[in-house]
Amino acid sequence: MRFGVFGAGGVGGYFGGRLAQAGHDVTFIARGKHLAAILENGLRVESLLGDFVIRPAKATDDPRQAGVMDVILVAVKAWDIPSAAEAMKPMVGEQTIVVPLENGVDAPDQLSSVLGRKHVLGGLCRISSFVSPPGSIRHGGVPPYIAFSELDNQKSQRVDELFKVFSELPGVSAEIPVDIHKALWEKFVFIAAASGVGSVTRQAIGVYRSVPETRAMLVGVMQEVVAVGRARGVAMGDDAGDRILTNVIDRAPEGTIASMQKDIMEGRRSELEAQNGAVVRMGRELGVPTPINTFIYACLLPMELAALSKTS
Repeated sequence: MRFGVFGAGGVGGYFGGRLAQAGHDVTFIARGKHLAAILENGLRVESLLGDFVIRPAKATDDPRQAGVMDVILVAVKAWDIPSAAEAMKPMVGEQTIVVPLENGVDAPDQLSSVLGRKHVLGGLCRISSFVSPPGSIRHGGVPPYIAFSELDNQKSQRVDELFKVFSELPGVSAEIPVDIHKALWEKFVFIAAASGVGSVTRQAIGVYRSVPETRAMLVGVMQEVVAVGRARGVAMGDDAGDRILTNVIDRAPEGTIASMQKDIMEGRRSELEAQNGAVVRMGRELGVPTPINTFIYACLLPMELAALSKTS
């Protein structure tokens, strides 16, 4: 398979790097200093599961030069998905499949509206990784996990073939969920809570999950996301929030900091609109109260607007 990785940051760089390490044909779509460093020195990945370097690494900032791919992993920031979908059109052939690895729940529909639903899978990942310095990906303590499925949850040969590839990679666990929409929303429950509470407290997860007051805030955020998801028809049980708190948040390495929190703390544009902002928006549309997410969104919005003013 020929793989294109659209967005070679912490997520795309890690999973694309593991694919290249295993001998697959991988082209990274990157830009700026990160692209220059990859072209000059290769892509370096530092991980508790083993360091490695892809040298030479195939990388470009022009999707037209990449050619048609069998699989495209989409790992851009949430606000870049519509423009990325337009830009990747030259990489999409008749049989190409596109796998979004995003933090929100809107990516499959956004990609489908531009590329056609037949090309798009539902996809998600769990990992803590970031670019540091350009040309290098640093993976922290969260075990890398990737999951994908057809959007109608039906079995397919193309999903089985992709699963075989990822299940054989070192440093990656892979899964085909029974219900990809439930899986996407369960990740959304976690990431909206960790991103939102982490951003307003400016503490790592080990701190805010241990303080009773902020732990209660975590629980409240998760309950609201579950309620919104269920109102949208997602098959989430009453115990979803409790399970995610116990099995994901309480088991995360204590130094974990969500990417949205990291961006806000460093004064950059963040995924606020795609995470807590999306919960508020969908809740308003569905008539589901979201007071805690609304409070978090309101607290963080001035910083987000300040960061946007720097980039406009």
